[in-house]
Amino acid sequence: MSFVKEFKEFAVKGNVADLAIGVIIGGAFGSIVTSLIEDVITPLLLNPALEAAKLQNIQDLKWGAVKYGSFLSSVISFVVVALVLFMVVKALNKMKKAEEAAPAPPPGPSSTDRLLMEIRDALKK
Repeated sequence: MSFVKEFKEFAVKGNVADLAIGVIIGGAFGSIVTSLIEDVITPLLLNPALEAAKLQNIQDLKWGAVKYGSFLSSVISFVVVALVLFMVVKALNKMKKAEEAAPAPPPGPSSTDRLLMEIRDALKK
């Protein structure tokens, strides 16, 4: 098998395509989380604290020469991403459990079994 043919089979497999789609969606999800942090959480929750510290942006927080504001912003972003992913996984697990909780009814007897039961019942009579 040639190298090109092997690579083509590898690249077209479902797992590779699924992974590529996951990475692209993950990048888009990252921008949503960034917007959530910068446009929603920071103004609502952190602006009072930032105003008390006389700062405009969380990234401006520093202690001496150490800029810990960027780190704090990254930690908040991580916590939000982890929380959202936890809720998504929890919802998926709940849906899976709901599907598993309703087992399929057992299949009825086959035609051969039914015939044998009829013969047995007729012999009992």
